[in-house]
Amino acid sequence: MPVVEPKRSIYDRSMDQRTEKLWAKQNQHEGDRQRLFSAVAGEVDAAKVLYPGSYVDVAASFAFPEVTYVDTDDRANRFFADVDGVAEIIAEAAGWTDGRRFTFLHRDYRDDLGLPLDSFDLLISLYAGFISEHCTRYLKVGGKLLVNPSHGDAAMASIDDRYRLSAVVTSEDGRYRVSRSGLDGYLIPKREQQITREFLHELGKGIGYTKAPFAYLFERVG
Repeated sequence: MPVVEPKRSIYDRSMDQRTEKLWAKQNQHEGDRQRLFSAVAGEVDAAKVLYPGSYVDVAASFAFPEVTYVDTDDRANRFFADVDGVAEIIAEAAGWTDGRRFTFLHRDYRDDLGLPLDSFDLLISLYAGFISEHCTRYLKVGGKLLVNPSHGDAAMASIDDRYRLSAVVTSEDGRYRVSRSGLDGYLIPKREQQITREFLHELGKGIGYTKAPFAYLFERVG
């Protein structure tokens, strides 16, 4: 699918009802993802963002100018096919869509996505498995990985020599904050265990740490 650069005002309304319903369910905690991505955007200068396993979480486009979404779900495919409807969602949240571009790839992120290597500034991994294993190749050296601990990808990144922890994202009362202090106190397992790629695949979920922020920001260093 080609990159779409919608130009819509908040007064243009032609959203498909399915698009509206899918977004309403995704955004049931209204504005939560917008607050998350806005906090990250305040700390990470990311012009190009890759969001594998996105489903219909178009909130990344509220904070970043160019986002490539990837998902195998047919509902997500139909959602992003409603280009004008998605543009309307972005316009209502951001106030405009000029200069904002989004692409949707109806593919499995574990496969070759046909994207340029080392070309994205931010890779998003939220609740969608071991994205860092398969998609780090698309991230620039110096780019950031936003990853939460839910499905084990934060632990996977912590043992990957290509990454170093650069910040954590904390959440309190629905507000998100990015912190670069006290990083040595994070990623310490509650139980003594050898963390390997094979172990994490077998476990299929995150591991318990002594301190648990909402998410981590890793920098690609190699």
